[in-house]
Amino acid sequence: MSGRDLFCQPRRTRRGAALTLVFAGALVTGAATGSLPEPEPPARATVVRPSDTATRHEAVRRAAAEAMADGKSATEAAERAVSRSGDRWGAVYSEDEYAEFQQALDGRYTGVGLWARLEPDGRIGVTRVLPGSPAADAGIRQGDRLRSVDGDRVDGRPVTEVLSLLRGDPEDAPAGTTVTLGLQRGTRVWTEKLRRARLSTDPVTDRKVTADVTVIKIAAFTKGSAGAVRAALRAAPPGDGIVLDLRGNSGGLVTEAVDTASSFLDGGLVATYDVDGAQRSLHAAPGGDTARPLVALVDGGTMSAAELLTGALQDRGRAVVVGSRTFGKGSIQMPTKLPDGSVAELTVGHYRTPSGHAVDGRGITPDLEAASGALRRAETVLTGLGDAS
Repeated sequence: MSGRDLFCQPRRTRRGAALTLVFAGALVTGAATGSLPEPEPPARATVVRPSDTATRHEAVRRAAAEAMADGKSATEAAERAVSRSGDRWGAVYSEDEYAEFQQALDGRYTGVGLWARLEPDGRIGVTRVLPGSPAADAGIRQGDRLRSVDGDRVDGRPVTEVLSLLRGDPEDAPAGTTVTLGLQRGTRVWTEKLRRARLSTDPVTDRKVTADVTVIKIAAFTKGSAGAVRAALRAAPPGDGIVLDLRGNSGGLVTEAVDTASSFLDGGLVATYDVDGAQRSLHAAPGGDTARPLVALVDGGTMSAAELLTGALQDRGRAVVVGSRTFGKGSIQMPTKLPDGSVAELTVGHYRTPSGHAVDGRGITPDLEAASGALRRAETVLTGLGDAS
């Protein structure tokens, strides 16, 4: 499941429903700051009612301010207020955590350079190692099994939690701190002590897998990822079909996901969303490549903005979706800064695919189910699409 080491970090609010994903709330980046792309043509929507959102955020701000006045922790008071709200995706970030989140959107993070996935047997497998990273320098390879992190067994645990352990809390585990990994390769079992480092990565990679198939892998929708997809598409030979690999993509900037959709669609609807009942819509720019055969590859780690893109390509008939059901994170959070510099997020709305499918809590069902051998299945589908065209 590629890309999760980048964007997982501990949240200090309730962790069961909210998981530990920074990108669980990444849709907020567009919705709250106005950076969601303007629809083409402009959406005819009512003005957002400020009452619901303003009231809920004001309650959290007030709890934080009252705690500070009493000499107590504003952040902890805000966490309790968010927890009482019953908001599944509500969260509170410390000032340092939120700064780390913003850096992650730029493709920079603190970690060891591992990507991982939860295997069908419950084990945690290493799927990729960043060249030049602490993990690479220690000789860890793709295919190794991760058994423990700082002595905590990880078998069967959600991969989001495992990768959050790898990264550590940004306040207590900055670059230079160490983490001890228990590993296995075949019959060899050993431990490695790694020193976390400031790393950067390209969220988009491409490779030829057969004579006429190019795989474009999007690990996350960080800044510039849509441009990288366009460049990879231009570089692919004209006759190639494309596998758009979104497995393990935990989301990112909605603007980048919509711009990526524009590479494969000739304008038209990408998604609709609401904020406190006010309806909005997202549209692709015209002029995308609609001729190449396209398969979108997804799994249970495909989340948020990645699900938005998948739903658009599937509903518009542009791509065959292969893999397993996606995670089901289709809600919109809005942030507010608290008196101590921390940031609270509360859910203010949800998005739907072009056909009106609600993603939150449901996910997207692929056209063709494929657990193991999903990439080979995608290649076979592309061959059929190429023959049909």
